[in-house]
Amino acid sequence: MEKNENKGRAIALLPICVFLLIFLGSGILTGDFYSMPAIVAFLIALAVAFAQNRSVSFSDKIRLAAEGVGEENIITMCLVFLAAGAFSGAVKAAGGVESTVNLSLSVLPSGTAVAGLFVIACFISISMGTSVGTITALGSIALGISEKTGFSAALCAGAVVGGAMFGDNLSMISDTTIAAVKTQGCEMKDKFRENFKIVLPAAIVTLLLFLVLAGNADYKVGGDLTYNGFQVLPYLVVLAGAVLGVNVFIILLAGTVLSLVVGLATGAFAASEMFKLVGEGVTSMYDITVISMVVACIVSLVREYGGVDYVLSFIRKRIRAERGGELGVAALALLVDICTANNTVAIVIAGPIAKEISADYGVSARRTASLLDMFSSVGQGLIPYGAQLLAAASLMNLTPFEIIPYCFYPILMGISGLVFILIKKRK
Repeated sequence: MEKNENKGRAIALLPICVFLLIFLGSGILTGDFYSMPAIVAFLIALAVAFAQNRSVSFSDKIRLAAEGVGEENIITMCLVFLAAGAFSGAVKAAGGVESTVNLSLSVLPSGTAVAGLFVIACFISISMGTSVGTITALGSIALGISEKTGFSAALCAGAVVGGAMFGDNLSMISDTTIAAVKTQGCEMKDKFRENFKIVLPAAIVTLLLFLVLAGNADYKVGGDLTYNGFQVLPYLVVLAGAVLGVNVFIILLAGTVLSLVVGLATGAFAASEMFKLVGEGVTSMYDITVISMVVACIVSLVREYGGVDYVLSFIRKRIRAERGGELGVAALALLVDICTANNTVAIVIAGPIAKEISADYGVSARRTASLLDMFSSVGQGLIPYGAQLLAAASLMNLTPFEIIPYCFYPILMGISGLVFILIKKRK
């Protein structure tokens, strides 16, 4: 088998390092992570990327950046953001958020609201197959629960992000699952079985952690907890559509239209206001949409300059035996995701090399696919410039760094994956 000997260039990773240095450094120095807007840090990193590699003309760099933005996954993600913003604006104006929060707090036993958020997010994400869609659907509800109960907004956001990554990693209709299975040539059901037994302990421990952290708190829900079942209907329709595997755009469009109908029927707003309310919801997602496009530009240039190839070469040199092969695939998926900020793209890029590793060191295709999907999700659920944390932070008026300490599930998923690699019996 022909080996990929392209060693890449470490210097190509400079734009990512510059972003982290500026974004983290400003927050640490000032004590306020809002002091440096993420988009400004990303634009500086993009400028660094354009300044690098004089062997590539500026016009070619523009073309490469444009190709990065034009990738199917990036366009799809941006459209999901905008569609989710429309739904969020409409359902909030119709009173759906308030009623859903009150219903949740009325039904869930005292102290289980945050754990319940995690379970609901797990269910929705595994049904929809999209972590970003799950976060945008539940973000406003999580914020409402935080305000009603007094629990930290970051804690509630961590529950939603963790549940979203659970389904992103396991769902049969998730693009990451499809990419992992296709690149390794195994059956989806086999990958699911291999994956589920590894992540289940992480999910259980995460649930217990949220029960412990939020279960013993002495709080009283303030205000009126009355709710209107009609106003909750748009969320139920979105949930039902997710369970049935309906396309995420159709789900969000249906939820938006139904929210407008509910709002008009209940008198929450006038007919002359409804398009304005939808527009406000869409514009609330502009920041995250623009950031996603700028990140795509940076990643495209980093890839062209050899940054991703450097990571691949670095991993291959350190592999020994079957266990080493599995650790190599895990590290490969994690590092490429850190470089690309997109777990689907990371799987597509790392997939061919991972297949070589699995063939060379006797790792089964279903296990390789599982490791690719799992560890790219670990990275995606923790990097502060990933779409998931950026979306959660935007919806809940937080910074990604405030949420990361409560992202228990991605952390525990990584730990569980490493434990299973180390304790697995070898032939």
